[in-house]
Amino acid sequence: MAQILSPLEIMTKLISFPTVSRDTNLPLVDWVQDYLSSHGIESHRWVDPEQPHKAAVFAHVGPMEEGAVVLSGHTDVVPVDGQPWDSDPFTVTERDGKYFGRGTCDMKGFDALAIWALVEAHHKGVSRPLQLALSFDEEIGCTGAPPMIEAMQPVLPKGTAVIVGEPSMMQAVTGHKGGIGYATHLIGFEVHSSIMHTGVNAIMQGAKLIDWANQKNIENMAREPGSMQALFDPPFTTCHVGMISGGTAHNITAKDCEFMMDFRVVPGEQAKDWEAAYLAKVKEIEVEMQAIHPEARIEVGKGFNVPGLVPEEDGEAEMLVRALTGDNGTHVVSYGTEAGQFQEAGYSAVICGPGDIAQAHQPNEFISKAQFEAGHRFMMELVARLS
Repeated sequence: MAQILSPLEIMTKLISFPTVSRDTNLPLVDWVQDYLSSHGIESHRWVDPEQPHKAAVFAHVGPMEEGAVVLSGHTDVVPVDGQPWDSDPFTVTERDGKYFGRGTCDMKGFDALAIWALVEAHHKGVSRPLQLALSFDEEIGCTGAPPMIEAMQPVLPKGTAVIVGEPSMMQAVTGHKGGIGYATHLIGFEVHSSIMHTGVNAIMQGAKLIDWANQKNIENMAREPGSMQALFDPPFTTCHVGMISGGTAHNITAKDCEFMMDFRVVPGEQAKDWEAAYLAKVKEIEVEMQAIHPEARIEVGKGFNVPGLVPEEDGEAEMLVRALTGDNGTHVVSYGTEAGQFQEAGYSAVICGPGDIAQAHQPNEFISKAQFEAGHRFMMELVARLS
């Protein structure tokens, strides 16, 4: 029989692939498929036709019947550019009771545990099936999960309970905010800045949209949250711009300004209402721009759309995780995951994974040995339960 790697050995291998979202993840997918194949497990990949250097991978062990538990994670990580690391980000380094490396926490630690569990379940001969689903481009808006979920349907018997392994300190997280993003491109009209009143400065016009977001945040913060909204931190919908680009010189009115406007929407509010409000403000600013020069305009495209995870009444995934962890608390998070996308596709879904989200995306990212071992115990108990 092929060598069975430990969870730490698998994580070390996964970390060694620098699968930053802007780059390929195919070497990692190749390795996962080869490793599973060496243990007699058939796996499947879905290659993004628009990005053929990226793929999702999924597999099924146990009886070929519906009702599987699905372990879902993502293969991409955020960049390390400009971060002051004390060790090689793509080599797992152990010190002070922690495993350091890009993705140890978010979320190749969980991916490694899930791969280990799939192989363990295969060799034990589980009576209830177990599935693995590893997506891509989660870090840029969970855009890789929906086509993966769709591709799984005709290939694998449908699972019923999805455990998304984002870092939650092994707590059962049953709700998260939805997220929508709008790629916004303002096209102005260039003139010398000494006669700026005859031109349209795309950056200064874009600043009006960003200030609208600032004002909405102030209004939302001042509003009394509902009981469900109060569970979140922060307990209101947020409007955010994290990057902006445009302009050619300091003495020319900027022809272009580009940014992503994103909203993290609390339960009780609708993403479509925030979309309508934003597009109305965009139209208002565009009219002002075109009053100066008719060729000026604003182009808005959908950047990402991540549905919220809605707490389920007697949800199968939640009850399974609570039974395995003993956690009976109420937990929600403000970050988005593919859990809401699985839920929309008819799966019961919950978030439960090792590590602290505060470590995600940070220089010297780590997962504590205690959390990694807790995740290993969880997987051992899950496989025993399925057996």
